Amino acid sequence: MPKIVRFHKTGGPEVLQIEDLPLLEPGPDEIRLKVEAFGLNRAELLFRQGKYLPITAFPSRIGYEAAGVIDAVGSKVTGLKIGDRVSTIPSFHVGDHGVYGASAIVPARSVARYPAHLDAVQAAAIWMQYLTAWAGLIQLAGLGKGDSVIITAASSSVGIAAIQIAHAAGATAIATTRTPDKKAALLKLGADQVIVTDQEDVAERVMSITGGKGATVAYDPIGGPNLAKMVAAVKQGGLVIIYGSLYPGPTELPILQTAMKSITIRPYALFEFIADPEKMQAGIKYVTDGLTSGQLTPVIDRTFKLEEIAAAHAYMETNQHLGKIVVRV
Repeated sequence: MPKIVRFHKTGGPEVLQIEDLPLLEPGPDEIRLKVEAFGLNRAELLFRQGKYLPITAFPSRIGYEAAGVIDAVGSKVTGLKIGDRVSTIPSFHVGDHGVYGASAIVPARSVARYPAHLDAVQAAAIWMQYLTAWAGLIQLAGLGKGDSVIITAASSSVGIAAIQIAHAAGATAIATTRTPDKKAALLKLGADQVIVTDQEDVAERVMSITGGKGATVAYDPIGGPNLAKMVAAVKQGGLVIIYGSLYPGPTELPILQTAMKSITIRPYALFEFIADPEKMQAGIKYVTDGLTSGQLTPVIDRTFKLEEIAAAHAYMETNQHLGKIVVRV
């Protein structure tokens, strides 16, 4: 019987349990994946805490991002076969099709082949981060040569993906980080400029970097008081993209400043784009092409063993990581 991670109540990392469960068969439109590795992301931590999507039933599975080998296919599945090496695209309910464990059943439309030069650990660290950044910076912002983008929470996997995508587009990547601990690493990873927010005023630094114009785009998963800082730092007629709400309190809209500068504030979630089959395929092609060319390279911070899943969640909660945390199965 495969080892599966589930939780029977919300709470801290300790609620995650590894259980031996029967091997299940996929439905007509599903595939079964023999999981080799899975990545962690912030949404899963919130789901475990009961602060994300509703939990449909306990015990609940968990997890969006896995890589492995297809070992069973449903009767209506076409284009995929047993033995294909694929990784999952987060286009399903995190509890209903959770991928933490040695086996996972997911909708067939939610997997894609990945470039052969990637191993399973790298393949478990591509679709969530790169599709999220692609949707915001390419689809929404149309980022291009000569543009500049403020990337907050830049040491996260999505933040690093955004730095790489900004470079691929010919734009200037201005990363922010709270303390100076990660500044050198972010510069090494390709950030053109790094602003340490505990020590520097974001708007002042951005204006200095851009010659007083302001950034073309701000790309932010934090919200809260950070929103006003982003509005102050972008140019007249600029765009502030919000793809998360890491700040624990409410986010207030700075209406006057936004109106005076004709700023567009655009929240989005990845599901908005991958619900559209054409957009999803466009995103897959963009990411695959970038991975193949080397413009996009997943950065792995640390790997854990399956039996260390609680420790992996606890480590992510410390915010010490730079890039993706992956669990090997």
